[in-house]
Amino acid sequence: MAVQNNRFAAYQRNKILTASPAELTLMLYEGAIKFCNIAITAIENKEIENAHNNIKKADRIIEEFQVTLDEKYEVSQEFKKVYDYLRRRLLMANVKKGEEGKEILNEVLEHLRTMRDTWKELMKLTNNGTKLS
Repeated sequence: MAVQNNRFAAYQRNKILTASPAELTLMLYEGAIKFCNIAITAIENKEIENAHNNIKKADRIIEEFQVTLDEKYEVSQEFKKVYDYLRRRLLMANVKKGEEGKEILNEVLEHLRTMRDTWKELMKLTNNGTKLS
């Protein structure tokens, strides 16, 4: 079992090291979505610490999106506002937990999935983040 875990970890590490910036962004969106889903399940199971930890993981990913915005593009200001909003909602979900926290996390998930799906489409249109010839 340990050998299998080491192989998976090596595969994951290699996947990250060889990914394009566009693929890394997609992986981050997927990670934030995964952590929100885990937090919802944890809330349902009354695993408060697990919910807290996964909400914080999602928040750190969104924070990374926020601090790496290229401010030379006008649209970055709009993304900053979206990321600010999502981080405030995650904070509220972490405070509330329970049913209200789940509702907030589902709202955040809806936004993250939309952003992820838009990013996937952009990757297709730009040949995985490179310009089309």
